[in-house]
Amino acid sequence: MYALNAMAFAAMIVSILLIVYPLADSKSKTFHLNAKNAVKNAFFVSLIPLLLFVSEGQIDTSANLKWFDLGLSNLSLTTQFDKYSVLFIPVALLVTWSILEFSLWYMHTDPNINGFFKYLLIFLLAMITLVCAGNLLLLFMGWEGVGIMSFLLIGWYHARSNAAAAALQAVLYNRVGDIGFLLTFCWLMKNAQSVELPYILSMHPSTILLIGFIAAAASKSAQFGLHPWLASAMEGPTPVSALLHSSTMVVAGIFLLIRIHPLLSQNQMALTICLCLGAVSTFFAATCALVQNDIKKIIAYSTSSQLGLMMVAIGLNFPYLAFFHICTHAFFKAMLFLCSGLIIHSINDEQDIRKMGGLQLALPMTTTCLSIGSFALMGLPFLAGFYSKDAIIEAANTSYANSMALMLTLIATAFTAIYSMRLIYFASMLHPRTNPILLYDETDTRVLNSLTRLAIGSILAGLLISNITFPNHPITHTMPTHMKLAALIITLLAFAIAYDLAKTFWTTPPVNYSASKKYDPLFYNQIMHRSSSDIALNSAGQIVTHLMESILLKKFGPDHIEKTQLQPIKVIQVSQTGLIKTYLSILFITLVFALTI
Repeated sequence: MYALNAMAFAAMIVSILLIVYPLADSKSKTFHLNAKNAVKNAFFVSLIPLLLFVSEGQIDTSANLKWFDLGLSNLSLTTQFDKYSVLFIPVALLVTWSILEFSLWYMHTDPNINGFFKYLLIFLLAMITLVCAGNLLLLFMGWEGVGIMSFLLIGWYHARSNAAAAALQAVLYNRVGDIGFLLTFCWLMKNAQSVELPYILSMHPSTILLIGFIAAAASKSAQFGLHPWLASAMEGPTPVSALLHSSTMVVAGIFLLIRIHPLLSQNQMALTICLCLGAVSTFFAATCALVQNDIKKIIAYSTSSQLGLMMVAIGLNFPYLAFFHICTHAFFKAMLFLCSGLIIHSINDEQDIRKMGGLQLALPMTTTCLSIGSFALMGLPFLAGFYSKDAIIEAANTSYANSMALMLTLIATAFTAIYSMRLIYFASMLHPRTNPILLYDETDTRVLNSLTRLAIGSILAGLLISNITFPNHPITHTMPTHMKLAALIITLLAFAIAYDLAKTFWTTPPVNYSASKKYDPLFYNQIMHRSSSDIALNSAGQIVTHLMESILLKKFGPDHIEKTQLQPIKVIQVSQTGLIKTYLSILFITLVFALTI
């Protein structure tokens, strides 16, 4: 067993070194090709530990590098390769390989394509660092790495004000999570003198510690209240959106909670917070996706909805189901973004789905992959999303869960089917609503290879991973038929209703049309951002005005003059008596002093 662990560890290190190697020569003209090939080779090497894990059923190896000594505690860089990292890294590398190959075509006119690929590679390395971290110090390095790289990539076209604002928004929202993370880090250094994960997981959980972790995860994974940055992040290039939403940035928060789940499982309050926060997030994001017309924003809100579902799984105390959904979600979400990018590129950078249509003839491969990705997202039987999504909803049905949280999750599942149907209907079906002069082209092998790999992953990943992630301890195998079929029935009903709506309402223009602010996602931003900034500015204005008037103007103005001038005035008043004797006496005394001196 020791030899197998050593072999797995060596293979993982080799795959990471393969990714790092091209960065040594980032000025090379062929750097973008070298980066793609490095990730491709790293993927094949990372399959070795995965196959060893599948054959042995268990793998856990770690390495420790002491950094510096603080007396009571040592800070070290600890790596840990267990079932989560061994399974996640090949998934992340396969998805990234496909995205990088797609980027070769998508970004070929960009003069700084090498810089773009360098950022993507560092982004991937930061996520691998986070996944392989054996203590909170190394995990925090990866955590901040994905944060800063997301800022640079979202703001790639920083000359556009929207892109620059979106990048800044992403950073500011993630500061909230960083405060939570640093709170836990400082609390552990003070009370436990250690940030090593095995030691932390053996502690008795403190509620403030867990709330710090949940706050960190909520901002990184765009849960309700801290979600607006995720939709704004669509201002970056499509490959950035695909990588950000599938296997890097947004799953980092959920992965942190999966890592510390032994602590969460002992605290019912923390689990309830996760469950309710996840249910509200999945419902709210699914509702927002229903009314979007921007193809990338529909897919972005669907990511936020799926992240809410992962949070629900953690709240139900099923971290391995959340991890399973992370792995399957990566394939079809990356594919949906690449398809949307190809469509946008083909129709002259138009992102409004109402101006698409009839693309099943012009872009058959793209629309087929878009449909497969949407069906996998809906949880249609035997596609990747079905295995993980259905398992989470079954777990919610058969557990003592908050009934409101369960209801919101089921409604969000129905909404998923509706916005997926709407996306397919507007993009693929009916007649074209685009400019007839456009030249559609999806014959490039770099595009076809990327989409094919992700499509195969979206079909087979669920079946393959389900045999690996499920634990050995007994799980519920029997349940009433209506519970077992709940998710599927709701999805199919919603899909049928959506198709009916499509035939009647979606294609006929409304008679009395007035834009409603109620369902506009920016309505949330206006309420939160404007009210918070108004309160902050007004409070600051009142405080400053009060300080200026009462302290600066009053104390150093009239009051100050009164106090400084009063004593000399009193002295002069004493001397001004109007009596001739007093004046003569003062004259005499002054004369004596003058003559003496």
